[in-house]
Amino acid sequence: MNPPSLTLGYVPGATPAKWARVWAERHPAVPLLLQAIDAADAPDAVRAGTVDVALLRPPPDVSGLSVIPLYEETTVAVVPKDHVFTAVDEITVADLHEEPVLLPADDVVGWAHAPGQLLDHRPETTMDAIELVAAGLGALIVPQSLARLYLRKDLCYRPIADAPTCPVALAFSEGSAATLVEEFVGVVRGRKAGSSRGQAQPAPKRSAREKTLAKQAARAAAGKVARQSGGTRRGRR
Repeated sequence: MNPPSLTLGYVPGATPAKWARVWAERHPAVPLLLQAIDAADAPDAVRAGTVDVALLRPPPDVSGLSVIPLYEETTVAVVPKDHVFTAVDEITVADLHEEPVLLPADDVVGWAHAPGQLLDHRPETTMDAIELVAAGLGALIVPQSLARLYLRKDLCYRPIADAPTCPVALAFSEGSAATLVEEFVGVVRGRKAGSSRGQAQPAPKRSAREKTLAKQAARAAAGKVARQSGGTRRGRR
C-alpha cells in the first residue's frame, strides 16, 4: 500500500510555497507533491483526479468543482523598457486605447472589450507574447504574477489602475470528503493546527448588560437555595 500524499497543482504565477511550508510543519509524514500545470488544463486536472487540489484562475465552467476564492491580482501591462509608460508608476485604461496589444491563445485575464488595438497575430503562449513585446510589437496585459515570472532586463510592467483584477482560487473535486483535502483547505484558510471545520464554534461574547443580568440571576438563585436549606434545617429541630 502506497503511503498517503497530497498532490497540489498550480498554474503559472501562482505561489504555493507558503502553504507548502505550513503543510510540511503540520504533516511531516504526508508529502505535498507540487505539480505545475497550464492554466487551461487545471480544471480538468482536478476533475480527472490528476491533482487533488489546485491553485488556479477560476474557469467559466466550474461544474464538478468546489472553488474557494483566495485573492485578487493586479492587472498590468508589460512593455519594452524604453516605452513611454515607464515614465509613470501606473497607467489607466485610457492610456492603452491607441496602444497595439498582443493577445496570446493562453490568455488568462479574460478581459472582455479590453483596451488597445488588438493585433491580428495571436501568439500561442504568453511566453511567445513576451518575446514579441521585447521586439517592440505591442504591449501585453497579464496578471502581475505572470509579469514578474517572465520579467526580463529589456522589459518592465506598469499596473493598470482602473482595470479589473485577476482572481486566484483553490479548487478541488465537488463533494470531496477526503481528509487530506479538508486539511489542506484548512491550511489555506488559516485554520490553526488541530482545529476542524466540524468543531463547535466558541460561544459569542456577552455584552456588559448580559453579564450583569447573569450575575443578578446567579445571586438570586444562590439566595433561594440558601433559604430553602435554612428552612429544612429548622424543620429538623
